[in-house]
Amino acid sequence: MFAKFNSFTIKMKKILGKLILRLMGWKIKLQGDVNDLDRCVLVVAPHTHNMDYVLGNLAYWSLGKPLKIIIKDTHTKAWYGGIVKALGGIGINRRQKNNLVEFVVNKFNKENFSLVITPEGTRNWVSSWRKGFYHMALKAKVPLVLASGDFKRKTILIGYKIPYEKLVSQSYEETMLEIQNYLTENDIQPKVPENWNPKIF
Repeated sequence: MFAKFNSFTIKMKKILGKLILRLMGWKIKLQGDVNDLDRCVLVVAPHTHNMDYVLGNLAYWSLGKPLKIIIKDTHTKAWYGGIVKALGGIGINRRQKNNLVEFVVNKFNKENFSLVITPEGTRNWVSSWRKGFYHMALKAKVPLVLASGDFKRKTILIGYKIPYEKLVSQSYEETMLEIQNYLTENDIQPKVPENWNPKIF
């Protein structure tokens, strides 16, 4: 019964995701194998506005893929917590933040999903990215997959993969340079340009 309900929910999300994006005038440009989205750390950048989260969810709905995001457990425990969890929210308390990488690894050991991480850590301008996303992928032995919302062209770019094997073979600096070059070459235009620093490390 649960499997049938889950399958129905996925189908409904796909229909809604595609419909809403179409009505908003947005399209998805897949830049790799859609199955890479089943199990990865999804690096979302630039992140300058809450609309990035909305578009990301709609994109994943339309692709029929499982999406999760780490948030404060006050949201998952609130009266609206069921909705937050249904949208992929994983609640953590302040004490878990010190062991966030291990927390994520344990989650990946139990199930397959895309974990959304915004390395900027804020919607405001930052001088460099946080490194947590990189260590999560390494310890969980999953690839990094890139996703961006290009507000100039109303296009969601998603799917560029940096495989786990490549992460192990190259340095953190080389990985960051690869991501930076990708974002530059695709000329990503964020919602709030003044909040975006393209020099990510």
